[in-house]
Amino acid sequence: MNLKRKIVVLVSCVFSFLLLEHRLRPPAEELRLSDWFHPGKRPDVVTITDWLAPVIWEGTFNRQVLGRYYGRQNLTIGLAVLATGRTADQYLELFMRSANKHFMSGYRVVFYIMVDALSGLPDLEPDPLRTFKVLPIKGDRWGDFHLTRMSSLAEHILGHIENEVDFLFSMTVNRVFQNDFGVETLGASVAQLHAWWYFKNKDIPYERRPKSAACIPFGQGDFYYDGSVIGGRPLEVLTTLIEGYLQGVTHDHKNGLNSTYERHLNKYFFTHKPTKLLSPEYSWNAALRPPAQVWSVKATRLSRRYF
Repeated sequence: MNLKRKIVVLVSCVFSFLLLEHRLRPPAEELRLSDWFHPGKRPDVVTITDWLAPVIWEGTFNRQVLGRYYGRQNLTIGLAVLATGRTADQYLELFMRSANKHFMSGYRVVFYIMVDALSGLPDLEPDPLRTFKVLPIKGDRWGDFHLTRMSSLAEHILGHIENEVDFLFSMTVNRVFQNDFGVETLGASVAQLHAWWYFKNKDIPYERRPKSAACIPFGQGDFYYDGSVIGGRPLEVLTTLIEGYLQGVTHDHKNGLNSTYERHLNKYFFTHKPTKLLSPEYSWNAALRPPAQVWSVKATRLSRRYF
């Protein structure tokens, strides 16, 4: 046997051994919900949905267990925000500075800042775990903030975001992070409970007109969701959500209807149940006094004026 053939045989043997070892190796241990989520510690609030999705409140999750698990996952998490015109001038710097401090602290984060003007971007301290990407858009293309937000996000997810992050959140810019917004919020499809409507059990403002794509018939509905925060796996969930929203808006427009973004979002989550819900603590309204059930406000919405 010549030297070249010996080398080929040796390499083949080594490869076969490594392949066998890989097949025999036990799979990476999955994190079970019961390992980190303890709903019984918060009997004062809803912690499990009818479809068995967790509702995350302060006191229901174990930060140490989550930290050990996700610390081994080599995750990158995205946070997308749209800031155009006056909203950029009013809110962007405060949003970015507070998010840089409190959003997924200790993990790699890519901030996607969708703007129609490059001036006025905050000067933030460099951090090896923090990457900032400015994504120019062509202004408010349809005269509707939410159409601009969702359409721009869809374009960028398909263009590059899906290959850059494991999870993605999209938020409106009118918020300040106050406490750790951490990995307990990660999931395949994440919905945010509305701060006002969670505590108000009647007259939920679903779309009830049967001809609207956003219609949830009378007597039906689960929760009312806040449209300012959505999250999940970028391609599997967000593009599906966005496509459903844009199709619904198109349907309503053809039928002379004009339902709101938040009602379309609530219809989507009514028919496509989220796998994780965030309590109102993660998007509290600054105009409301927190009740006793709200132990730790993670982020506060400053205004509803443009959103």
